[in-house]
Amino acid sequence: MKLYMISAAALPMILALPGASAPRAMIVIDETTVRAEEAPPHGAIGMSTAYRISDAVPARTLEFRKRVLHPGAAIGAHPIAHDEVYYVLGGEGIVTSGADARALRAGMAAYLYDGATVGIRQNGTAPLALIIAYPVPTMRQPAA
Repeated sequence: MKLYMISAAALPMILALPGASAPRAMIVIDETTVRAEEAPPHGAIGMSTAYRISDAVPARTLEFRKRVLHPGAAIGAHPIAHDEVYYVLGGEGIVTSGADARALRAGMAAYLYDGATVGIRQNGTAPLALIIAYPVPTMRQPAA
C-alpha cells in the first residue's frame, strides 16, 4: 500500500498536472496547513478557529472539520439535509436540535438527524473544540 504525505497547499498544484488524479491509497493533512481565523458559519456569532481538513481532499464523500469556538461564539441554528455529528474535544457547549438543547463536554458527541434545525454554542470559560462530520451531498442525475 502506498502512503502519500501531501500538504494542503501543494495538493491543487499536483492535481493540476496533466494526467494527474487523486491518489487512491491515502491523503494525510496537517491541520496547521488548513487553519483559518473566522466567524463561525450560520450567523457569524463571535469568532472561531476553523480547520477545513477535508477541503484538501479531492473527490471526497465526507466532510470532516475541526472548529474551535472562542468564548461567546456559536454555529447558529440551521437546517441540515443529512445526518451530522458534533464530537467535543475540549471545553463545554450547548447543542440544539429543534427545541431540544443539551450540554456537551469533552468526550461527548451529538448525533443530529437529517431534517433537523441544529446549532451549537460555546459555554463556560474555555474555548469549545469540536469535530464536525457529515456526508458531502451527492450530485443527483437528471431524470431521463
